[in-house]
Amino acid sequence: MSKEPDRHEPGRYEIRLKGHLDGRWAAWFDGLSLRLDSDGTTVIHGPVADQSALHGLLQKVRDTGLPLISVVCIEPDPSKH
Repeated sequence: MSKEPDRHEPGRYEIRLKGHLDGRWAAWFDGLSLRLDSDGTTVIHGPVADQSALHGLLQKVRDTGLPLISVVCIEPDPSKH
C-alpha cells in the first residue's frame, strides 16, 4: 500500500494548458520549465514548495488566459522521505 503524499510537502507538478504560451512567459513561472507539445498544449513542470505555492502558481496560470487541462503531482520531494 503506497502512502498518500502530504499535501503540505514539496513536490514536482505538471500543469497542462490548452494552447501554447510563447517563451517570454518562462521567466514569469519562477524556475519552472515550459514545454510546448505537438498536441497544442503547454506543460509547465517542476518543483513546487507547498500548497500555498501551488495556489499562487495556479493564479498565474489563470492570468495567462489559457484553459487549464490538468494538474498532476508527479512525485513528492524525495528528500522529505
